[in-house]
Amino acid sequence: MAEAASHATRFGDVHQPLTEAKGLAGGLPALLMEARRVASIVLAGWHGRRTSGRGETFWQFRPYLPDDSRTGIDWRRSARDNHLYIRETEWEAAHTVWLWPDLSASMDLRSRLAPISKRDRAVVILLALAEIMATAGERVGLLGSSNPILARNAAERIAEFLARMKDGTAEPDARALRRFSDVVLIGDFFDPIEEIEATLEPIIRSGARAHLIQIVDPIEETFPFSGRVEFRDPETGFTHVLDRTEQHRGEYERLLAAHRDRLARFARRLDWTFLTHRTDHPATDPLLALHARLSERSGISSFGGHVA
Repeated sequence: MAEAASHATRFGDVHQPLTEAKGLAGGLPALLMEARRVASIVLAGWHGRRTSGRGETFWQFRPYLPDDSRTGIDWRRSARDNHLYIRETEWEAAHTVWLWPDLSASMDLRSRLAPISKRDRAVVILLALAEIMATAGERVGLLGSSNPILARNAAERIAEFLARMKDGTAEPDARALRRFSDVVLIGDFFDPIEEIEATLEPIIRSGARAHLIQIVDPIEETFPFSGRVEFRDPETGFTHVLDRTEQHRGEYERLLAAHRDRLARFARRLDWTFLTHRTDHPATDPLLALHARLSERSGISSFGGHVA
């Protein structure tokens, strides 16, 4: 999501220019491995569980897939024509955790202060969340790119869909969302508030609950510049030169805080989640906080955690 204003927040100083966007597919195997490592940390000492008694009204039969759990097979229905079928309930049909990453050019930022780019950290968090949801027996899907997946290898399958995503600037496609679904949106959310609200309006109308994870580079929070610096918006190419940038730090911090406060108030009004995450902090932090919010609906055991 691109930033229209010259302040708050695309940085590419003359000493540390932004690198050009690289293909996502080539780095996905390593990111998937990192996501599984992060998920294993979050899952340590915890065991997922499905909630019994909730949503047990029959919804549909669907064909059994090789990576489905055999516990979901309806043997009576399967015996009718010698094919295996999975019995799904209304809750399973209604509740899916949908995932969506912002893969636009602004997310390629990795400053000298960060160990990883914003885009790669967003992908790691997304795939780690898919791994956690799959372990808990939850349905998870890549919004606009896949159907809901109920399988132990959901993270791997979602990584395959990510590799085929072509338009990194596309807005979330809310057509698959239903009431009681959850959608996790991961990006930097540095657009003007009015544009963000317009983008999220279809999600509001769907009745789904959204969880916004704002990924920022530490240089975007600390504004550690001095002297004459050129700033460039990687999505529009707009450049802006500031002299004595250290004199603008206070104004920048004020604008950033005001932007986040509006996002947080917007989320609270809708009973949504708004989290911020710096790429120099552990990827486990937002996952722990987000899990508590997702648990309120899905019935997964909660880790706890802080939600902004």
